Amino acid sequence: MRLALALCLTVLGPATGALAADLRAGVAQLTPVPMEASAVNPAGSAAQAPYTNESETQTFTVNADGSYTKLDTLTLRVNTEAGIARAGQYYVWFNREMAHVEVLEAWTEDAQGGRHDVRPEQIRDVQEVRSFDAPMFQDVQDKVIVFPAVEPGARVHLTWRKTQHVPIVPGWFSDFTPPDLAPTHNFRVIYDLPEKVPLYADARGFIVLPPVTLNGRTRYEYRYDKSSFERLEYGSIAYVSYGDRLMVSTFPDYAAFAKVYREASVDPSAGDAAIVRLAQTLTARDDTPRAKAQTLYNWVRRNIRYVAINIGRGEIVPHRATEVLANRYGDCKDHVALFGALLDAVGVRNTPALVNSGTVYTLPSVPGFGVINHVITWLPDLQMFADSTASNIEFGYLPSTDMDRVAVLAGDGSQVRTPATATTTRESDLDITVAPDGSARFIYRLQAQGWSAEQTRSVLRLQTPAQREESLQWELRNANLRGNATLASSSLDATAGPLVLTLTGTFDGFVDPEMTTPVPTLTSFVGGLDANLRYWLGESRRTQPFVCRNVVVTERTRIALPPGMRVLDVPMPQHVDNRFVDFNSQYALDTASNVLRVTRTGSTHFASDVCSADDFTQMRPAFETMARDLRAQLIVKPSAPGSVPDSPPSAQ
Repeated sequence: MRLALALCLTVLGPATGALAADLRAGVAQLTPVPMEASAVNPAGSAAQAPYTNESETQTFTVNADGSYTKLDTLTLRVNTEAGIARAGQYYVWFNREMAHVEVLEAWTEDAQGGRHDVRPEQIRDVQEVRSFDAPMFQDVQDKVIVFPAVEPGARVHLTWRKTQHVPIVPGWFSDFTPPDLAPTHNFRVIYDLPEKVPLYADARGFIVLPPVTLNGRTRYEYRYDKSSFERLEYGSIAYVSYGDRLMVSTFPDYAAFAKVYREASVDPSAGDAAIVRLAQTLTARDDTPRAKAQTLYNWVRRNIRYVAINIGRGEIVPHRATEVLANRYGDCKDHVALFGALLDAVGVRNTPALVNSGTVYTLPSVPGFGVINHVITWLPDLQMFADSTASNIEFGYLPSTDMDRVAVLAGDGSQVRTPATATTTRESDLDITVAPDGSARFIYRLQAQGWSAEQTRSVLRLQTPAQREESLQWELRNANLRGNATLASSSLDATAGPLVLTLTGTFDGFVDPEMTTPVPTLTSFVGGLDANLRYWLGESRRTQPFVCRNVVVTERTRIALPPGMRVLDVPMPQHVDNRFVDFNSQYALDTASNVLRVTRTGSTHFASDVCSADDFTQMRPAFETMARDLRAQLIVKPSAPGSVPDSPPSAQ
C-alpha cells in the first residue's frame, strides 16, 4: 500500500485536463470514464491475482515538528506473469530537497528458494516524469528498485527507509493509506508520536489496536487483512470513496487544516506592479466582476502550463505569483496563487478551496493530504468555483474530477459543495444521399453546448493535421463505415459558447446495389447517444457507485435513396420515460421521394455526478431499449429491371 501524500500530485485524468489528443475525446465521450474505473483488479482467490502482498509493516516515527522517518518492510509474491510488472520494479516517491530514501535490503527469492540480491546499479534515482522541462519542479524524484530473477512463484523482499527531514507541514503530520486492491495479509501500519501529540484516525476496514504510551511516546497500530477485492466496475468511482481506507492526522479538524494552508500560501509578491498592470490591462473592457474573472481565468488557463508536481519549499507552499508569471507554468497551488493575485488586482474576491480531485467523492472524518490533493478557486461574490489548471474547461464549469464533492475553504475552513452535476447539450443533423452504385455522400452538422464544447475546441486547437485525419477515420470505423471526411468548425479561438462542427465526405458501399441490404439508421455520428450508451451499458449489472453526467441530445438523419432501391421495412418508433431518462425515436418514410427521416431525442436527469447501483438497476431497461433502437436498420432491396415495385411499407 503506497500513496504519495501531497497536494497536486494527482494529475487530472482522462476525464478532464489531459484529454486524449483526438476528436472523440471532446465530442464522442460525453460521459467521462475515470482512470480508476479502467483498471481490472483481481477478484477471487490469491492464486488468481497477479500478485499477493504477503506481509508489510510500515512504521512512522514522527517528531514534534512534523518531520518523520518511515521504515517499510514488505514481501510480495508473484502469482502470474502479469504480476511481474507490479513486483519486478518498485518505486518510492520523494522530494530530494525535503527527504531522502535508503534501501536497506532488497532481494528476490526465486520459486526454488534461491536468493538473488539487488545490486547497487539496480537501484536508481530517476527524475519524476511529470517534472521534465519544468526547472521549479526538478527536485521530485523516484527511487526505483529493479528486482532480478522475477518470475511467477518468486517473492520480492524489500526494506526501505524514508527520512522526511523537512516536514510536509511544519508542526503537523498526516498519512493516507488506501488498499492496494490485491490480496493483502499481515499488513500493519504503526505510528509512533510524542505523547502530547494526539493522532486522529478514520480507519474504515482496518483493525484498530489500543494505543500504547511508554517513555513519553504513544504508539498507534492498525492492521489489515483481506483475501480478495471485487473487480472495479467500468466507470466506478474510486474504491476508497466507499470501501476500506486509513486516514490519520494530527489535525483535529478541517478548520485547523485550512488555517495551515492559508498561512502557508501568503504571498508578499501578490501585489507586484507587473501583476497589477497585467490584470488591469486584460480586464480594461470588462464592466462586471464576472466578466473580469472570466477574462483572467481564460488568460491563466491558456498561458500558464499546468505541471502537476509538488514543490521543494514545502508541499503546501505555492511559488510566488511573480515566479509563476515569469516561468509560465506551475502546479495547482501556483495556479491559484497567480489567478488569485490577478483577481485581487481588479477587486474580485477569491479564496483557495481544497478538494479531493479525481474519483474520490467523500472526505474522511479527519483531514490530511492524500485525499485532499488539489486546490481550486472559490469566488464567493459570484458563488462559483474555477479550476484554471483545466485548460480545456470553460469558465463557469468544472472538470468532472472536481464535481460533486466537498471543498474546504482556506479562509475559515468552512465547507462548500462543488456543483452536483452539469449538462451538455448536443444537436446534430446528418444528411446522407445514396448513389445508384451504393456509395453515399454525407453532410453532418453538430452543435455542442455546455461543458463538452470547450473540451472539443481545446482538442481541435492542439491537433496536428495527421491526428485530425486519424480521428475522423476512427469515427468512420466506430460507425462500421468506410470512406473519407473533412472537418470544418466555428472559431477555435473562442473560449466560451457553443461549438459547431461540420463534416462532409463520402461512404463507400453504404448500400449493396445488387442485393437486399440492412442500412443503419445512423444518427449518433461522432458520439452522441451511442457513445453514452456504450458507457452506460458497459456493465450488465452494477454493485458499485459510478460516474454519471447529464446530457440532452437531439439527433436527426435524412437518408435519400435512389429510385432503383425499394424500402422493405422501417423500424418501429420507441419511447421510454422514467425519473432518470427520457427517450423518443421517430421514423418517417416519404415513399414519393424515397427519403427516410429519423429523429432521436434523449435526456438524462441524474441528481448528481455519482449514481448508485440501485439507480442503475432502474435505468438499465431504458438504456437497453435505447440501444436496441440505435441498432435498428432499414431494409432496402434493389428493384429488378422492368419489375413492378412492391407496395412500400407505410410511413410511421
